[in-house]
Amino acid sequence: MQNVKGTYDFIGPAQALRKKVQDILTEVFELYDFKGMETAVLNELDLLASKYAGGDEILNEMYRLTDQGSRSLGLRYDLTIPFAKTIALNPGLEMPYKRYEIGKVFRDGPVKRGRLREFLQCDVDMVGIAGPEAEAELMLLAVDAFGRLDIPVELRWNNQRFLSDVLAAMGVPANDLSSVMLTLDKLAKIGLEGVERELAQKGIGDGVKQAILAFASGEKLTWDAVASRYNITNSQGTQEVAELDRLIRELGLEQRCIFDPFLSRGLSFYTGTVYELYDASGVYPSSLGAGGRYDAIIGKLIGREEIAYKAVGLSFGMEAILEMIRDRPLILPAAQAVVVPIGEEGKVGALRAAAELRRAGIRTALESSGRRLKKALAAASGKGIRYVVIIGGDEAAKGQVRLKDMSLSTEVLLSLREASAAILAQPTS
Repeated sequence: MQNVKGTYDFIGPAQALRKKVQDILTEVFELYDFKGMETAVLNELDLLASKYAGGDEILNEMYRLTDQGSRSLGLRYDLTIPFAKTIALNPGLEMPYKRYEIGKVFRDGPVKRGRLREFLQCDVDMVGIAGPEAEAELMLLAVDAFGRLDIPVELRWNNQRFLSDVLAAMGVPANDLSSVMLTLDKLAKIGLEGVERELAQKGIGDGVKQAILAFASGEKLTWDAVASRYNITNSQGTQEVAELDRLIRELGLEQRCIFDPFLSRGLSFYTGTVYELYDASGVYPSSLGAGGRYDAIIGKLIGREEIAYKAVGLSFGMEAILEMIRDRPLILPAAQAVVVPIGEEGKVGALRAAAELRRAGIRTALESSGRRLKKALAAASGKGIRYVVIIGGDEAAKGQVRLKDMSLSTEVLLSLREASAAILAQPTS
């Protein structure tokens, strides 16, 4: 018996670390006034396989199934398409609408470090904001979240409309724009020779190919220098880049948010700004998160392309984040008190005492192994539990307990209410 490849069970410290990261992200999301959402894991195959959805690579990795009614279904491979479906099905939602969701997604793809087949995604999305302030707020949120996780990050950003304008100015045919953008996006992986080889395979003419290679081989230029060189200073893409860049500088994010003229992703999905997050120290090479603007998807999904649902999102790679911090020491929170029953007559009283302490907000363990008091005290000490509440038949009959303070080596006879007050009066570590 073993786990399915690319899936894991998480227990003890591993699960505690996962929960801690989720709690930190949730706290940041709610600080920015995003509302929680939970979308369906199981979806109609037509929705997930829509040409406006995840692209050929993701669709090839989708888990498909058929139910007893012979309906074609699939497991969600991201949180964005189910979110877009939810917005489309709820036209009465007040706009702008801001949501976050933390949930499992499934992809039958290659398994490697930080990439599983069943994994958590943490998404934030905004619908109903057309201007670049939406992207800027998500950039602020990303920097804030990774700061709290103590992970130095660099956010690389571009605008796909801008890059398309640049390539069109070089003479790239309209039908080849998306294909060339995908090749440029791989520049860091395949190098200039790989880019040249792919352009030749795509039948790009020599003159245009040389212009693209000159663009890719030169020093990485600022957006305004690129716009000026290719005479696109008045294009829509340039205006969008200029507005977002102004906000980035006014917010003091220019050291963290770096313009990357070659960045391109999700060409069937994203319509403008795109960004990816990376470990600024260079230790972890893969993306820690990504997102962008997808203004057309929701309307297209419901067959109403004339309806503009302006949308922008950001997805945090939970497994990648956990890979970066998995070796950090983590102290699991210990119970504040443990209730130890003495004899059979103490068992019911111990259950009642534990319930009362928990109602008072005290993290309480219950000794149920049947070991002797001496061993129970040693176990409590080993776990760092300060208070031991001892109850036997005599104590139960009097409505009292013996409260033992392991730090001070004291023991007093108190009512349960007095014991609760004594425990709560001491600061927790």
